[in-house]
Amino acid sequence: MPGLIRSTTCYLGLMTVLTGLVYPLAVTAVAQSAFPRQANGSPVVLDGAVIGSELIGQSFTGPGYFHPRPSAAGADGYDAMASGGSNLGVTSQSANQTITTRLQAVRIPSTRVPIDLVTASGSGLDPHLSPEAALYQAGRVAAARQLRRERVEQLVRDHVEGPTAGLLGAPRVNVLRLNLALDAQTAD
Repeated sequence: MPGLIRSTTCYLGLMTVLTGLVYPLAVTAVAQSAFPRQANGSPVVLDGAVIGSELIGQSFTGPGYFHPRPSAAGADGYDAMASGGSNLGVTSQSANQTITTRLQAVRIPSTRVPIDLVTASGSGLDPHLSPEAALYQAGRVAAARQLRRERVEQLVRDHVEGPTAGLLGAPRVNVLRLNLALDAQTAD
């Protein structure tokens, strides 16, 4: 029996070193050399400063900006340290009241509100909107920026990303990238 305990302990120690140290270091080395931008969080840099990430949603609240999906991450939302959904189901009165309040805030009369403008994603930090949700906001953004609506709508269409590898996911618009492109526009 002592030999079995010694060999089990040796095996456990070897696997701990391999899977807890060697493998993570090897994967990190490959990622840093082959995909350094992605391995470091896909940062968005403007004028030499990191202003966000393509992978993490952030709050935009002014009328001249496209607003992202609502966030349930943290007390004030968009807290990457508190990523997660609300865990409220479709029968929750609290969730239904929240959605009703959001609907009242964004509703344009006789227009269907895209669902991603009133519901948070599973992580609460989704950086993307559906093209429909971005186009829904085009009138407000155009008016606030004194731009032609058609120009703002074209900017949205120019920033639509297709499904990953042509197969995975739905078309989407990265809100941070879209707002940066919007900031680069000049008034009509």
